[in-house]
Amino acid sequence: MATKVRKQVYIEPRQEAMLKQLGKEHGLTEAEIIRRAIDQFTRSLRFPWRDPAAWEEERAFILRLIEEGPVPGQRTWRREDLYGR
Repeated sequence: MATKVRKQVYIEPRQEAMLKQLGKEHGLTEAEIIRRAIDQFTRSLRFPWRDPAAWEEERAFILRLIEEGPVPGQRTWRREDLYGR
């Protein structure tokens, strides 16, 4: 088991009630719920703009352009078509 550091925190009465309820419902200690909440919160801070659906849409767009291959003469899209993507 990893070494843990003891912390004392103050929470609101409503948060304590939620913590106890979650512990009962999920069979977890209150400390484990708090650890998981911290992990989830810090993950969201590191990647706040990551949107997998948006990336897949862009990827499909790029693949369509690649499939067209080299276009003799000039490209089939305008720079303005890329704005707002």
